[in-house]
Amino acid sequence: MGAADGSGVLVAGLLWVALAAAVTEEPPVHTLAEVLFCQPAMPSLGLALAFDADQLFWFDFPGSRWTPRLPDLPSWPPTLEPPAELLRDATLCQDLRRALTALVTGVLPESKGIPVADVFPMRPVALGEPNTLVCMVGNIFPPAVEISWQLDGDPVTQGVTHTHYTPTADLAFVRFSYLPVTPAAGDIYACVVTREGDNTSVITYWVPQNPVPSEVLETALCGAAMALGILLALLGIVMLLVARRSTRG
Repeated sequence: MGAADGSGVLVAGLLWVALAAAVTEEPPVHTLAEVLFCQPAMPSLGLALAFDADQLFWFDFPGSRWTPRLPDLPSWPPTLEPPAELLRDATLCQDLRRALTALVTGVLPESKGIPVADVFPMRPVALGEPNTLVCMVGNIFPPAVEISWQLDGDPVTQGVTHTHYTPTADLAFVRFSYLPVTPAAGDIYACVVTREGDNTSVITYWVPQNPVPSEVLETALCGAAMALGILLALLGIVMLLVARRSTRG
């Protein structure tokens, strides 16, 4: 948590629970995290429930309801953390943020992370076939970044979707953006991540590369193996002739 010049962000309601299954001698450790944050930037409030690095639910404050990250997840139990309780927590978070900001402004530096973006296709790439590009942005703090897409330098907005911020174990956040594409040879896609406040951007590029068809690869490997076999046979004949000459001599 950091604050400077009245632009601090407060991360509260942090719940880390270690879950271990007694199946193996060294069971894996999992983390269940429920994180509430508030800040002057947009979004001013955020609340998410994550299991390890996967977001399960996020709370829609304008709609006062829990929303599952995936459509096949069950609905949030209405009696568990009702909206009225969460709205009180959000108000407390904002009050604490303003009080702490007034105390530490000019005393403590503001905490900021440099976002790290990685772009990859959701499925194996084949030129001319529909696919989806994923831009995974990590090391986000404070949780106030804008993610946009470009194709050959031109902005692309059609079909773009974003996830909400997901907390990570290092008290930062991760966010995903999705772009439906039909890659063609020579395309240059870019995921642009811009931090609010200082307007600095991180750009990650992705260029489609048509994979070598499996039949062509198999033919090439068979040809290389055959050539290697012939070469070894010739080498064996030469070594045999040299050995016979040495014996006669």
